[in-house]
Amino acid sequence: MLRHVGQYGSPLHGVRPRCVGFLTPRSRVQRYASVTNIENFPALGEQLHGFTLKQKKHVPELHLTALQLEHDKTGAEYLHVAREDKNNVFAINFKTNPIDRTGLPHILEHVTLCGSEKFPVRDPFFKMMPRSLANFMNAFTSSDYTSYPFATTNAQDFRNLASVYLDATLHPLLKRTDFLQEGWRLGPENPKEPATDENTIFKGVVYNEMKGQMSDASYLYYIRFREHLFPSLENSGGDPEKMTNLTHEQLVKFSREYYHPSNAKIFTYGNLPLADHLQQVDQALSQFSRAAKDADLKGPIDLADGPITYEVSGPLDTMQPAERQTKSSISWLGCQSSDIVENFSLSIMISLLMSGYGSPLYQGLIESGLGTNFSPNSGYDSSAKLSVVSIGLDGMKAEDAKGLRTTIQQILREKGSEAFQPHKVEGYMHQLEIALKHKTSRFGMGLLDKTMPGWFNGTSPMDGLAWNEIIDAFKARLAKGNLLESLMEKYLLNDKSLQFTMDPAESYNAELEAQEQQRRANILEAQTRAAGSSEAVFEQLGKQEMELLAEQEDAQHSNLETLPTLHVKDIPREKEKKSLRWDTIGQSRTLWRETDTNGITYFQARYLIDQLPGELRALMPLFTESLMRLGTKSMSVGDLEAEMLLKTGGISVAPLLAPSPFSNTEYSEGLTFDGYALDRNMPAMLDLMRTILLEVDFDAPHATSAILELLESKTSGALDSVAEMGHHFAVSSAAAALSERAQKREQLSGLSQIEFSAKLLRSARADPQYLQELIGKLKVIQRIAVANSADLSMRVVCEPSSVSTNQGLIQKFTQRLPQAQTAPFAEYSSQPVPGSTFSRNTFFNMPFQVSYTGTCINTVPFGSPDKAPLTILSQLLTHNFLLREVREKGGAYGASASTGPSRSLFTMSSYRDPNPRNALNIFRKAGEFAQDRAWSDRELEESKLSVFQGIDAPTSVSSDGAKEFMYGITEEMDQQMREQLLSVNKDDIQRVARDYLVNAKEEDVSTAILGEKKSWVDEDKKYHVRGLNVSA
Repeated sequence: MLRHVGQYGSPLHGVRPRCVGFLTPRSRVQRYASVTNIENFPALGEQLHGFTLKQKKHVPELHLTALQLEHDKTGAEYLHVAREDKNNVFAINFKTNPIDRTGLPHILEHVTLCGSEKFPVRDPFFKMMPRSLANFMNAFTSSDYTSYPFATTNAQDFRNLASVYLDATLHPLLKRTDFLQEGWRLGPENPKEPATDENTIFKGVVYNEMKGQMSDASYLYYIRFREHLFPSLENSGGDPEKMTNLTHEQLVKFSREYYHPSNAKIFTYGNLPLADHLQQVDQALSQFSRAAKDADLKGPIDLADGPITYEVSGPLDTMQPAERQTKSSISWLGCQSSDIVENFSLSIMISLLMSGYGSPLYQGLIESGLGTNFSPNSGYDSSAKLSVVSIGLDGMKAEDAKGLRTTIQQILREKGSEAFQPHKVEGYMHQLEIALKHKTSRFGMGLLDKTMPGWFNGTSPMDGLAWNEIIDAFKARLAKGNLLESLMEKYLLNDKSLQFTMDPAESYNAELEAQEQQRRANILEAQTRAAGSSEAVFEQLGKQEMELLAEQEDAQHSNLETLPTLHVKDIPREKEKKSLRWDTIGQSRTLWRETDTNGITYFQARYLIDQLPGELRALMPLFTESLMRLGTKSMSVGDLEAEMLLKTGGISVAPLLAPSPFSNTEYSEGLTFDGYALDRNMPAMLDLMRTILLEVDFDAPHATSAILELLESKTSGALDSVAEMGHHFAVSSAAAALSERAQKREQLSGLSQIEFSAKLLRSARADPQYLQELIGKLKVIQRIAVANSADLSMRVVCEPSSVSTNQGLIQKFTQRLPQAQTAPFAEYSSQPVPGSTFSRNTFFNMPFQVSYTGTCINTVPFGSPDKAPLTILSQLLTHNFLLREVREKGGAYGASASTGPSRSLFTMSSYRDPNPRNALNIFRKAGEFAQDRAWSDRELEESKLSVFQGIDAPTSVSSDGAKEFMYGITEEMDQQMREQLLSVNKDDIQRVARDYLVNAKEEDVSTAILGEKKSWVDEDKKYHVRGLNVSA
């Protein structure tokens, strides 16, 4: 998987104020179990299982103890974070500065996980997924390092996965066939057909992944920006234009040089014993001798003689006016990332300047209409040796880009100091405090993500963990006065900058296609010269494809006995129950969860709205976003945001559509709103929640411009979001053809919502009066958004000692709500929103280089006894059929089957797929494959382990009781499902495969494809071909 640290630095606009790290002011120190007792660990300089302890630090505010060690024989660095957390994390990481744009580190990440000396299994990474209870297992290629992490709560699972990861990275097989499968090759589109000039195409999992990435204009902008700011740090993900220059020999050489213990940094976290980890890791590392490590820290270009300007071309976005598609940003160099306090101060400064609708840069750049969104690189990026501050815009006019730096600096000089008012800084300090107290299940993975970039760029991980020391130093500097203003003056109000601009080119995609065809022709020509004839070349390519196909088929089950595995007996038959109780506050049923929350109360409410007209339903997303965009008669949006920062951990409002667990058709809809706060701030949070729901002023003079700006923002970049999550949109579109419930969900969050927003924007641009009509409809929704009635229900998670106080506060909150209206929708039609109904075979013609597919089959709801075997079937098909046929053979980046607990559908999808027709053919065969296969006990066991990875994954305390509250799925129902899943046998699998897949009625099956239309689409004559009507 490709990851670029710091890629999306844009501030959050809306409800959830963004925090920096896990920092907090000094708080009450508690006593914790001996797992963090620093006295229980070796003394500095002491050796333990081949490692020497270099540093150790107890961090009471984070309830952890950190130890930094070095492997005596190889020099491998090791960081262990001991914390009373059962979700243990492991990661082995290597410095992998890319040497060109071929994507060598990225392809190596994939090929590394295709078999090792100890585990000579085809794709042990995918084979381990169903043999484990890991709640996270992946690999990432960042800009200058590669990481192989996992997280699990099971001690044996931890040892199993660590053994696989260590052997995979240190002793990979790196077979040429795996390079061809994962990297790139030329071969016939259908591997079973003879290769010809007409059907020979570029193939490869990573190749197609990056073609998909390059279809995303936001990603392309970010990558091109990085290439110009850090020219010595090539694109680690790979550019398809250069990827075909990479050879298998180059990949092997790079692995031998950089995947060495001396070049590694190892991270472990959690409550498992350090000594056990060190003993296992030492056994793997001690087979190597010390070697040179890559200490080359790549830096940006020198901007001392700035301003420097670069311009490049990019794709045309059909969802924006052609004249408003320029992306441009101004970047300045910050401080050394190892300067922890300065780094933290800069991150606070840029957050105050950019985050939220009331921030100076948002109001001056986006609210003013200069652009529609911040550019993809906007924000503060401290992932490299030298940090970078970028401020830019998407959706600009080309002529406005030239004056962008002047405009930004004028805003900073005139309005910047307003962002640094004491109460706003105090709001961010409060965010840091509540972020620490908020119990999250991903603390270890979050710590890994925050630690690795700096560690690979000269920052001591121990320094970065000293949270209170950093906060105290920041406050001391702040107390001297003018800190943030002086940082702004020092780093931003100068000419030492880089302006990077990307202008749209209508011919961009066509030129990419032409370049690919020319590269193909050049490679074939070179191979023809070497082979003596084109016939010999195509014969060899066909033979190569058949050999790869044979290996993909024959090696599927080879040497599987070498892989470690858990067993179904390792899954507890009963899950620990959480004490929940219902009571009534006024007319509203309330679900209580009393537990340790570190003094935080989590509050969630849902208000049901009956017979909501389609037109208003489609407006619900815009309405909920508007609540966070507009102020009230007495408070500006900036004032509201500042108050939320000071008093809450965040407030959100969202449309609700919750399916019944007992029916394929029934559902509830309305609004849900939630938030959390320290117990002392609960009165303020509930007041804020009521204000946001009822008092937002849609009649304010600036309301029309704010709503227009929201529509601009929603529409701008929507095509990129579809490219990023195309398989989800395909499944959603296919589902909408099967049921009213799925159609309404699609109206809220699918392609029809994107089309609807674009239609609103077109109408608003064409007729200013239309905005007044639109605001009138939003005011109708506001009047019925919440009421003190039986349609309001609530969920509260808090300390037992806070229940009585919270009960009184919530009662006052509900009493201040209006009474429910009668017949509020008499004037509205019940007709569906235009464009929200789909054929059961729909092809969306979209400008993507690869495709996304989704097939949906109506099955059963959660409460049906057949839900369990269908759930197991989805995992059996994913791991034993779809990944092999669609990913390995077909070259798609991903493929899976699913039947979510809240849906009555069985779905199959492919992601970044060069051959969607092949995927759909595989989907059609899936039922017969499952029905006819003699499933082994091992395969059934693996599928159950795979299912329980999600079921038993750790969750945040804030979500306790959410499943029962939102969907009516009680703990008793969950326990019954648990027992049914564990009891599924092969007869059950074959029966549901026959009944629901093989014998599915035509009207219960639908398909959607997103991608560039090819000739076969018309030849099949069954697809309803349509574009996405989003031109704004």
